[in-house]
This record gives sequence, structure tokens and C-alpha cells, in this order.
Amino acid sequence: MAVGVFDLFSIGIGPSSSHTVGPMRAAAVFAEELKASGDLGRVASLRVDLYGSLAATGHGHGTMTAILLGLEGFHPEKILPVEVEQRLAAIAETGTLQLAGSVPLPYGVKDMVLRPLTILPRHTNGMTFTVADADGTVLHQATFFSVGGGFIVRDGEEDAALKELDESKKELPLPFRTAAELLGRCQSKGLSIGEIMLVNERAARTDEEIREGLLHIYSVMEGCVEVSLKREGLLPGGLKVRRRAPDWHERLLKETRGQDPDYRDPKYWQEWVNLIALAVNEENASGGRVVTAPTNGAAGIIPAVLYYALHFAPGMDKATQADRDDVVVKFLLTAGAIGVLYKEQASISGAEVGCQGEVGSASSMAAAGLAEVMGGTPAQVENAAEIAMEHNLGLTCDPIGGLVQIPCIERNAIAAAKAINAAKMALWGDGSHRVSLDEVIVTMRETGKDMSSKYKETAMGGLAVNVVEC
Repeated sequence: MAVGVFDLFSIGIGPSSSHTVGPMRAAAVFAEELKASGDLGRVASLRVDLYGSLAATGHGHGTMTAILLGLEGFHPEKILPVEVEQRLAAIAETGTLQLAGSVPLPYGVKDMVLRPLTILPRHTNGMTFTVADADGTVLHQATFFSVGGGFIVRDGEEDAALKELDESKKELPLPFRTAAELLGRCQSKGLSIGEIMLVNERAARTDEEIREGLLHIYSVMEGCVEVSLKREGLLPGGLKVRRRAPDWHERLLKETRGQDPDYRDPKYWQEWVNLIALAVNEENASGGRVVTAPTNGAAGIIPAVLYYALHFAPGMDKATQADRDDVVVKFLLTAGAIGVLYKEQASISGAEVGCQGEVGSASSMAAAGLAEVMGGTPAQVENAAEIAMEHNLGLTCDPIGGLVQIPCIERNAIAAAKAINAAKMALWGDGSHRVSLDEVIVTMRETGKDMSSKYKETAMGGLAVNVVEC
């Protein structure tokens, strides 16, 4: 199917969309296929091979445990954090996996085969699942690639998937692959970028379903922040990173004590934006429930910038709840349209193009969403997206210890501020600019190809090797 807003904003668990959500989804698909084949009862052994970045940083990203849950039949968008804790504790205690939810099989994290130096041709995030009977005869085998944002592709079906994508796009009323095509649609139809996206979403859902779905997405973002602000102490993983969001929240509330509980002092807008970004990414680092936006590693940027739009944009102090809901829907549709461009022309995978593909894409999407809800023209919105990405080009993915904590958490806050500044700069212009969004996206893709693999989520370069972990 053509990439839509609900593909780019999906609900899952942390800490990584490409290393946690995608592998869990692939494992669940494999388990379902095995169950449907009728061979599940004959399974005597299981083998999981992880390649490239999945093997290199899998422990820090929760890849292995996510795969165990997927093999039990759990999907990332449905499983709750409490279920994650319960099942992983049971597997660790018994050493037994419930394959496809029904066949007990001695298997755990330590049984997975890690091949960090082997890169499969299609993508660095490769994984192969194999099950055999008691005689060693292979019953079912499949290789998947986690290509960023929780998206997965099966080995050998890439061409068919591309063909299906092209065919599905033909069914869209207003298809687009480039920013130039998108702006052309806006001009010919007299619609905004968000409205173009809405027209295309109507090919699969009613207006009511789209609105309810997007508001639900934002409610999960809000819930993520609320849960994070109640947690204290250190983040898991051994880096001893202290949670900052709860203390920062308390301090901000003290600054406005005596005011309306919903009042936000404009002079602290950046502190609030920082807080939201940190809160979301601290929850993500804890393996909590987040919205991939468009990835988990960049999950805090869009919620933080959307928070700015709802609390600090001109006129929002007098907005009704219906007005605020309209802002959420318009923002996410516009951001989604820009996300489609990155997904179609480049990549949103840190393991493929570095963090410019995750944080850079999210910052660009957020800048576009903010520019649109603040009254920008399609040209100004495209300019905002371009500015944000242009100043994230070359951003590396080098998390310390393979954990989505340093520099990932702070990086989200910095990128959110960049997005807000990009939108404001674009709105002070007339939409005309020297460098197009398409040119920047192509540059990001080419920069990612040229970037050393050390700086693409392998924990072999940058901060990952220059900072002592403990």
C-alpha cells in the first residue's frame, strides 16, 4: 500500500522503531505464517540470525527481547508495557518461549546468532528466522529487513513490494513522490499540503476515521509524556543516565504557580518544548509506549513542536477544544505528507543514512506541520521543511552503548527547537528560496550512502567509542 500518515505515525514500544518495532513485527509475521502452514506442532528447533546493525547494537536497542515477543505472537502496536515485562520475565525465568503463543520451545536471547560484520545486500538491518523438525528438516524460513520507522520488507519480495506500492499510488486521487509534485498538486487544486494529504487518506478511510485516528495518535503522545513525568531515577541500560523530565516539569510549574493550571508563560516556551521532547524520549529509552514519528529514536520532536503549536502559537490562548483538535489534525497530516517524501526518495533509517534520516526527517516534518498551522502557504511550508533538514545534513547515529539515550534524548530537544526556528524563518519569507526540499532530500540520501558505516548505528564510531560507558 502507498505510505500514509498512519504508517508514519504508528504506536509501538521503545527504544527503537528499526531495532525494536520492526524486528518484533517481522517475528510476529513469521510466527503467523508458521501457524497458518499447519507445521507449528512439528517444530523442534528455532534459529534466529541477526545481521549488521541489528547484531551490533541489538542488546542496547532491545532487539532480541522484541523478537522473542514477536515470536510469541505479539505485535508492537497492540502489546502494552506491562505485558512486555510479564512475558520477558516469564521467558527469562523458564528459559522457554511460547512459539506463536502455543508451542513451548527452549529458547532465549543467548540463543540468537549475531553476525555484526555480515551485511546482507538489501539493508544492514537483516534477520533470518528458521524452524526445523526433530530430524533437522527445515519447515519454514524467512529473511526480513527492518528498513526504518517500523517498516519491514521480506527478502526476495523487494521488487514486488515496489510494484505494489506503485500500483497502490495510482489509486490515490492526488499521488506525489517529490516536493515539486506536491506543490504542483497544491497549486492546481488550490489546496494546502495538509489538505492534499487528507484527500489521499480518504482513499482508505472516512473523514471521521481519519480525524479520530489522528487525535488518538496525539492522545498516545500525551499519555507518553504523562507517564514519563511520573517516573524518576535512572534510565535502564547501565549508562546511569538520570531522568530529567520530572524535575524540569516541577520547576516549570513553580514558575507559573498561582496561575491557571493550563497557563503557559510565553517566556518559557523553549523550556516547555525541551521538556516534552525529553519526556517522550526518556519514556522511549525505558521501552515504554510511544508513537513512531517517524521513528522511535526521533519520537519526541513532533510531540514537542505540536505542543508549541497548541500552547504558544498566536491565538491559541483563545482556542476552543475543537480548534485545538483541528490544529492537531492539520499538523499531523502536513507532517505526514513531508514524511512521505523522505520515505519515497531517501530513508528514515539511522542504520542506513545516519541520524539525519531519523532526527533530521522528524525535524523537517515538524517544521512543515508548524508552518501550516501558523498560516503558511504551501511554498512556505516546503521552505520550512527544507530549512530544518538542510541543517541536519550529515548527522551521525552513534549512540553510546547502543542505547537510545546519549546523544538521542537531548538531540530530540535540539531538533525540535530547530524545527520551530525553521518554521518561523519560512513564515517571514514569501516562500521563494534558493535550495529546494527535493534537492535537500537527495543530498541527505547521497550523504547517507557516503557516510562511513561507523557512524550508522553500529556503535563502532563517534561518541559510541570515544565516551567511556561507565
